[in-house]
Amino acid sequence: MKTNEMVFSRESFIEQVEKQADWDVIIIGGGATGLGTAVDAASRGYRTLLLEQSDFAKGTSSRSTKLVHGGVRYLAQGDVALVYEALHERGLLLKNAPHLVKDQEFVIPVYSWLSKYKYLIGLKFYDLLAGRSGFKKSSFLSANKVLAAIPGLKPDGLKGGVSYSDGQFDDARLALNLAQTAAEYGGVLLNYTRVTGLTKQNEEVAGLSFTDTETGKSYTLNAKVVINATGVFVDEILKMDVPSGRAIVRPSQGAHVVLDVSFLKGNSALMIPKTPDGRVLFAVPWHGKVLVGTTDTPLNEHSLEPKPLDEEIEFILTTAGKYLTKEPVRADVLAAFAGLRPLAAPGKDTDSTKEISRSHKLIISKSGLITITGGKWTTYRRMAMDVVDKAIALGKLDARKCITQDVKIHGYVAEMLTGDLGLYGADAEGIRQLISTHPELDIRLDPDFKYLKAEVVWMVRNEMVRTIEDVLSRRMRLLFLDAKGALALAPAVARVMAEELGKGEDWVEAQIEAFTALVAQYLLYAPGKENNGIHKVKATA
Repeated sequence: MKTNEMVFSRESFIEQVEKQADWDVIIIGGGATGLGTAVDAASRGYRTLLLEQSDFAKGTSSRSTKLVHGGVRYLAQGDVALVYEALHERGLLLKNAPHLVKDQEFVIPVYSWLSKYKYLIGLKFYDLLAGRSGFKKSSFLSANKVLAAIPGLKPDGLKGGVSYSDGQFDDARLALNLAQTAAEYGGVLLNYTRVTGLTKQNEEVAGLSFTDTETGKSYTLNAKVVINATGVFVDEILKMDVPSGRAIVRPSQGAHVVLDVSFLKGNSALMIPKTPDGRVLFAVPWHGKVLVGTTDTPLNEHSLEPKPLDEEIEFILTTAGKYLTKEPVRADVLAAFAGLRPLAAPGKDTDSTKEISRSHKLIISKSGLITITGGKWTTYRRMAMDVVDKAIALGKLDARKCITQDVKIHGYVAEMLTGDLGLYGADAEGIRQLISTHPELDIRLDPDFKYLKAEVVWMVRNEMVRTIEDVLSRRMRLLFLDAKGALALAPAVARVMAEELGKGEDWVEAQIEAFTALVAQYLLYAPGKENNGIHKVKATA
């Protein structure tokens, strides 16, 4: 049952964990899949706890191409069932989170009449699969209309284009809103908690142990079911269960670069369905910038902070330059980042991500540990439903119906709001009320940026931020949009947070030092400028 008042406080959640040792569901992983599972389980009335080793969506789930889509490329590969499922979920996301998801026009430029009919027929089938989902239908555009939609496109050899619609969203903000939604249904969610082991009874997983990395305090809890939803880290949890087990995930890296809006112009996104080496390239307007990606590079290792490879950056810039009149170079990149996709690994060695499943997979260990892996942001709700239904089918939980098709995501308003506080949805009113009672917070952190002190205070009190990275990377998104700009705001953010959290000067200095090192990873080094102009900033607001 949904509670009238939602408490989203780390301190309050820790108190609940200290009082309650027995849970119905414990979920490991605070990305899209784990958070979606928390919403599903909590909304069915199960006692639900989620543990995340870092901040919510720190890994893959904040590093996507920001698209809620059916997967045009998967349709071309003949995976109609996957596309149909994703298009259905796309429609539900637009219905349940219209404050974050919007209809985005994409234009595919065509350079031969054969391509025109091939793409148009394919996208009409895409429309048919989508049904009445609230998105515009595809259509053919003349060359003049293509150039009007994407003024930055090169006109050479252009025959026309095909327009179609897909969804766009803010991934990290949706992740946070899912966490808040789970809390509204009584779920308990903790960031900065590291799972240290699984506990067993008669060889069955009966709970787990974790450490609060802020305090160093350890806890051991019992659960009817433990769900491993850790994305590219699922094998680490599986090895806690069976140390000799085979890896089930093969990570694939997608890199992105962010450019000034002058490179694309207009409000339409550019989609190149097949680059010379067979990959897909997007150039998408996002928060006043242009997001360009993505690559698809198989990897043999993973980390919380993956770095774009030089060859990925060169591929993106070179390929984009073939289509854009203003050809981007490394010096134009405002931020570059990479994300790891938790693809289900094949049974044989392969370096082709085309041979690795995009569908999600459920794995039931002999111990009863349930692991969910694969999938993508668009299908997070379906993945969550499947994993909770599986726990019911295994007899670990009493049967209760899934209701998430109709659950409105926290922050819900009927349509996306405009203005500087639009991303907060219904919470924008809470920030305005905070300003009305504390007018001294109605001041910009920096004259060159729109962000207010009130927003940081709100984030500390209502969004469980613990570091300036949490604020600047996943709440404000500035690290992903303008890395140097994020560094400029770091001292002011640290000062406001320190006052709210009761931290001292040492904390402020340590936060700024750590964030400065992180920013360097989001910037591309120019030859002979190894620090890329980044210097240690002073801890002054």
